Amino acid sequence: MPRPDAPLAGRRLWFVGIGGAGLSAYARLAQAWGAEVGGWDRVRTPYLEGLEAQVEISAEPVVPDGWEPVVSSAYPGVAGASRAVFLAELVALRRSIVVAGTHGKGTVAAMVAFVLRETGRDPAWLIGAPVPQLGANAGAGEGWLVVEGDESDRTVFSLPATIAVVTNVELDHHIEFASLAELENEFARWAERAHHVVRDAPAWDGELAVPGEHNRRNAGTALAALELAGVARDEAAPVLARFTGTGRRFEVVGAGEVTIVDDYGHHPTEIAATIAAVRERFGDRRLRVLFQPHLYSRTRHLARELGAALAAADDVTVTDVYPAREKPVPGVTGKLVVDALSDLGRMPAWMPTVEQGVEHLARVARPGDVLLVIGAGDVDRAPALLRERLAT
Repeated sequence: MPRPDAPLAGRRLWFVGIGGAGLSAYARLAQAWGAEVGGWDRVRTPYLEGLEAQVEISAEPVVPDGWEPVVSSAYPGVAGASRAVFLAELVALRRSIVVAGTHGKGTVAAMVAFVLRETGRDPAWLIGAPVPQLGANAGAGEGWLVVEGDESDRTVFSLPATIAVVTNVELDHHIEFASLAELENEFARWAERAHHVVRDAPAWDGELAVPGEHNRRNAGTALAALELAGVARDEAAPVLARFTGTGRRFEVVGAGEVTIVDDYGHHPTEIAATIAAVRERFGDRRLRVLFQPHLYSRTRHLARELGAALAAADDVTVTDVYPAREKPVPGVTGKLVVDALSDLGRMPAWMPTVEQGVEHLARVARPGDVLLVIGAGDVDRAPALLRERLAT
């Protein structure tokens, strides 16, 4: 029988898509819990830094003999356990706090893990984004297991949470769910199976290092979950006030006489919240946005809402759609968002590639401007490109 501190001892786990935010975290935790770990990906990513494992980089998936494959949802044609099945196995090994919902789940999970660690409760965690203050997107402490749950492929609904946290519910994955009602029913059924549920927690009005009303709501949700996990609010709140955020969630960098803000937001609600947070942090400074739509399905269904959210900026540049896992849809491009902004009386710039968007933004930027780069695709390259371009 495996030791309690090494429940995966004796297993050889091969992660197909190991360079991604999710599977890299699972691999780190599996290794800490005793498994031998290896994996494949198309490219070497920052998530692999510090992971001591055999990693194959090649154009097509590789699964060597003698390994037990765990497969990313991006590679459905590869035989093996799905990431959902494997994550459910990990969660079942510990008392768990699973944070789910359409918006804010990564930030809330990171807040909870940060407070648990800083108050000496030695958590484990699996979060789908870098968390600088935690050092990695995965940790292997002996206490609570804190997990960011993903509804995009229904993974979260198979996770046996001790404390189930639902931040909010909006329809964001239009191919996976037929309607908002279906999504709400799935969350309700999942929450019913948990020992405790956090939902509709009031926003926190205390001190925070991260700006915006959405982060005050995130903090209120995190504090409610922490109370159920045994951390009193008066102990948790001062620690939470020191939390500075997760990777690509309102990351602020200087670039000469302008300020760059990098954010992962890709849904209209997230974009509106991020722009509001920029206004809160930087006042009436001119705000120029570079936005990359993410997924053809989302762009097709939410183009008007995306335009309405972006219209709160002073100046908007739109690139073409980042497809991720989807195939092109005839007639669906970033121009749908451009048209939506035009219908609102705005004059956005249409720059199909990230490089063209960067060049345009650098050309029009003036001292004192805030440049917001927002989107969930490869627009994450833009801040570095902007700093390089603005330095010349």
